[in-house]
Amino acid sequence: MHQPTFVVELSLGSFTGYGEAPAISYYNIPVEKMIADLESKKPFVEKFALTDPSRYWHYLHHLFPQNPFLVCALDIAAWDLWGKMKGQPLYQMWNTSPGTSPLTDYTIGIGTIENMVAKMKEKPWPVYKIKLGTAEDIAIMEALRQHTTAVFRVDANAGWTTEEALEKIPLLEKLGVELVEQPLAKDNWEGMKILFEKSSLPLLADESCVFEQDVETCFKHFHGINIKLTKCSGITPARRMITKARELNMKVMVGSMNESTIGSAAIAHLMPEVDYADADGPLLLSEDLATGLIYNYGKVEILPSPGLGITTTF
Repeated sequence: MHQPTFVVELSLGSFTGYGEAPAISYYNIPVEKMIADLESKKPFVEKFALTDPSRYWHYLHHLFPQNPFLVCALDIAAWDLWGKMKGQPLYQMWNTSPGTSPLTDYTIGIGTIENMVAKMKEKPWPVYKIKLGTAEDIAIMEALRQHTTAVFRVDANAGWTTEEALEKIPLLEKLGVELVEQPLAKDNWEGMKILFEKSSLPLLADESCVFEQDVETCFKHFHGINIKLTKCSGITPARRMITKARELNMKVMVGSMNESTIGSAAIAHLMPEVDYADADGPLLLSEDLATGLIYNYGKVEILPSPGLGITTTF
């Protein structure tokens, strides 16, 4: 897989931090727009005194109110730079330990049953995230289950009606599915209220939970949320989303948008604070931009160095 992505670096003295935001076509923020927006206000980006990455995020958020992807890349770079300046990995600065991180799943995209089975066989893994939303959903899951005892997670990609979800979820539970992500259209709140009350599996919001304010909206409609750094605009708001979800007793997943190791390292540093992880971006790419993470059968190991712990390859 090839994924267009925007990588930015922020330097202060002898220290340099790196950040990333992939270009996702259906959000209409291509790399070219991120470059153009950054160039248009580059002097303002550079003049801010970095005394706290969280304050810098607020500044960037107001500087680029229509481009959360760019803000995300700059926010990740600021945190990486801050950790290097302080001589500590981010998880240590946040008083967490990667030893408590959940395993990351490995994604099996939608295809023919034969192709999906083949993809799974090519990558033995303890947890799989299966993309669904077709007329053959149950047949797909039955076929996959014949070849592994691994934990399954289902991402319906907003592809079901309320009636389909009510019919499929009990069958998926019998097939060893752990949770269902975004079963209905992102604005089908009435249907989600029904599912929330009747589902025997945890339901996690993805497209329904993009920004910080969406966490509270999802309360009592979903059992948890999937936080994507690129969509929510970075590490800074993601950490606040985790806090808010915990206050509401909701489960938390931190998810991937096919970031390289640069963006995935930011995800990995947040993993000790969440229940589920979908951080398999580098495993799905044909080429990577950096090193610093080791994937070991679901476990994501962060190389022990300041900041994100990455070493760029460009």
